[in-house]
Amino acid sequence: MRPPRLRALATAASLLVALLLGVACDAERSAHGNARPATLRFSAIPDQSSTELREKFDRVAAYLERRLGVPVSYQPAADYAASVEMFRHGDVLLAWFGGLTHLQAVDAVPGARAIAQGEEDRAFTTTFVAHRDTGLAKSAEFPREIADFPFAFGAESSTSGRLMPEHYLRRETGLDAQRFFQHALVFSGSHDKTLALVAAGNLKCGAVSSAVYEASVSAGKIDPELVRAIWVTPPFPDYNFTAHPELETRFGAGFTAKLTAALLEMDEPALLAAFPRRRLVAAQNSDFEPLRSIARDLGLLR
Repeated sequence: MRPPRLRALATAASLLVALLLGVACDAERSAHGNARPATLRFSAIPDQSSTELREKFDRVAAYLERRLGVPVSYQPAADYAASVEMFRHGDVLLAWFGGLTHLQAVDAVPGARAIAQGEEDRAFTTTFVAHRDTGLAKSAEFPREIADFPFAFGAESSTSGRLMPEHYLRRETGLDAQRFFQHALVFSGSHDKTLALVAAGNLKCGAVSSAVYEASVSAGKIDPELVRAIWVTPPFPDYNFTAHPELETRFGAGFTAKLTAALLEMDEPALLAAFPRRRLVAAQNSDFEPLRSIARDLGLLR
């Protein structure tokens, strides 16, 4: 049997340990109770200047944060492939994709789905542009003369900057791009870079999103007499917001519906300028399925 003094010390030690454990548990409960909610991170394909996209999408993030009551953060992507990989791994749970990157994302993440798109995205187009030195002018016929000049697509996974312009080039000429162009054929990486290359005369022709071309002309960034629109493709479905199924787990049942409503009710011109679109409308995966066979034919989708 322990001496009384030792028993007292042991009891005191036990009480101290219990007290410390209780304080630790209380602190842990307090920490959990006051923990910040999970952050909704979203991204977008880098189809324009990264600085410009950051400024625009940070405003969209602030709007969504106000509407949804959770922290929202825009996460830039290095390139189109990186945006899909971020979505695949759950690093972002919402992404502004093009039609092709949307298909790549839903194939990689079962349960992913399109929830909103620009009204214009139901019938999007690509504009073929040419430097005025080429002497080419706008025509209703496909401009076969572009074969004689250095040409730029946008990013390799761009719907309006590569997939659809190459599809229509093949349809109109019977040749793939590598065989059709007699001079340099490059991928600039984005629509604004293609416009800049053509404007500078470094490349004489290119294919860009019609929305980006028109916005660049309206903003005075591009002189339409210098960088001429020479042919516009038939319409096709393109951009959309794609939601990750993990949203429901991370933020609770019904969160995707709340997010969709917030996007569809976005009506501030400064926010819509991020896309740029007049308004957002509902979208679903089936809207983009017509692109699947085209992407497979070009080897851009399995």
